[in-house]
Amino acid sequence: MVPRRIISLVPSLTEALFAFGVGERVVGRTRYCTQPPRAVRRVPKVGGTKKVDVGRALALEPDLVVAVREENRREDVEALRRAGVRVFLGAPATVAGALAMLRELASLVGAPQAGDVLGPIERVCRRLERSPAARPRRVFVPVWENPLMTVGADTYAHDVLRVCGGENVFGDRARYPEVAPEEVERARPEVVLLPDEPYPFSAAELPEFYALGIPAAREDRIYLVDGKLLTWYGPRMAGSLAQLAALLRS
Repeated sequence: MVPRRIISLVPSLTEALFAFGVGERVVGRTRYCTQPPRAVRRVPKVGGTKKVDVGRALALEPDLVVAVREENRREDVEALRRAGVRVFLGAPATVAGALAMLRELASLVGAPQAGDVLGPIERVCRRLERSPAARPRRVFVPVWENPLMTVGADTYAHDVLRVCGGENVFGDRARYPEVAPEEVERARPEVVLLPDEPYPFSAAELPEFYALGIPAAREDRIYLVDGKLLTWYGPRMAGSLAQLAALLRS
């Protein structure tokens, strides 16, 4: 049965549901689900991605809740399932995995405009696969400050870098490791990407990274970027992959 009352606990998938043409069926969202801005204003909030108000969610009588392992807590997902609610639980750790998840979600909700969303992503992925970077640039992506943390293997952001022509300098670490400035210097990144989420890196942090003895600082390749380029899977994937590939391959 096609779901008619959907709660999304994932900001990027909330955006995807509206892009799929089923936004009128979204009856609940987290406070971090802000896209598309005008459309989501009418949708009630059920807490945050890490702390869902399960009682409020159940009061909305959903027949489908959309979640992912990366962003949502197991306790909340299990509580919803115990209450008899169907939960779509994605676990994308690669670009291909994210695309497969989007296809599955589109099929589940009977999305009338899925092709308009998935087609451009598939075309960009094919183009990047056909023309890999001649020499991947070594990239460092911090995601937190104090302690300094970065992306390791088994993360979507790690695979985004690979697909776009980068080599994650901490790709030999698991998940989201803490790193010291001295380790960053030994890793010798040629590019540093400072995203504005989950930690809001800004111009205030630039001197800290330019002070490191790394090729990226010497060659002026330290960039402030929209964090959604690295971590959001959904309708913006095509543009995100194309933009990052252009940046890393220039």
